[in-house]
Amino acid sequence: MRQGSGLTPDACGVHLGYGVTDIQNWHTGAVEGVAGPIGCRVLVIGMAGAGKSTFSRTLSARTGLPVIQLDFHYWKPGWVKPSEDEWREKQRGLLAGPAWIADGNDLETLDLRLERAETVVLLNTPWWMCAGRAFVRGLRRPVDEMPEGCDDSATRRLRDEWRLIGVVWRHRRSETEQARAMISEHGRHVALRVIGSKRAAQEFLSTLSTARPATFDHSGSN
Repeated sequence: MRQGSGLTPDACGVHLGYGVTDIQNWHTGAVEGVAGPIGCRVLVIGMAGAGKSTFSRTLSARTGLPVIQLDFHYWKPGWVKPSEDEWREKQRGLLAGPAWIADGNDLETLDLRLERAETVVLLNTPWWMCAGRAFVRGLRRPVDEMPEGCDDSATRRLRDEWRLIGVVWRHRRSETEQARAMISEHGRHVALRVIGSKRAAQEFLSTLSTARPATFDHSGSN
């Protein structure tokens, strides 16, 4: 994870470069039709394999906002899961900063992250693409840093990543619906951007007017 950026809320009002017509503001119920800020705190959510990590890294490169990879911070040494209370408390610490991009799809604690978020990007990638990426990831060594005290192995990758294929299939409809319901309940103050394709992701990233043109290739992404 990239460490503190030194940004303040007043310094990171990243704006979209042209009018966007499908960012839903749940507080007012209005659809923004003019250029506006994405804010300092952005959630990137979606099913496993949706492309969250790659999108988050590209968004970080465009905006300068640091990325918090929730999967990296979730595991205790030896791939031990934390209790729900431990995980919520850890997230509170991670999200206490004024500026970040939080990458992860833990719906059980989404309410906590929505409290701090200003924008939510929901990657609504087709389920069969997500499942295919999980299959490929099981065959590849991870490119990201491993959690402290957690060793990589081919056996672990095959077990964990290929298990996600079934998870993606079972939740191919319900997960997005659940995320939308939680945003409606706990995130009425946020701007929601739903992205359903690689082209839409590229267009969104290209609207950010603060840096060089972006390219987005989410093959094999989380």
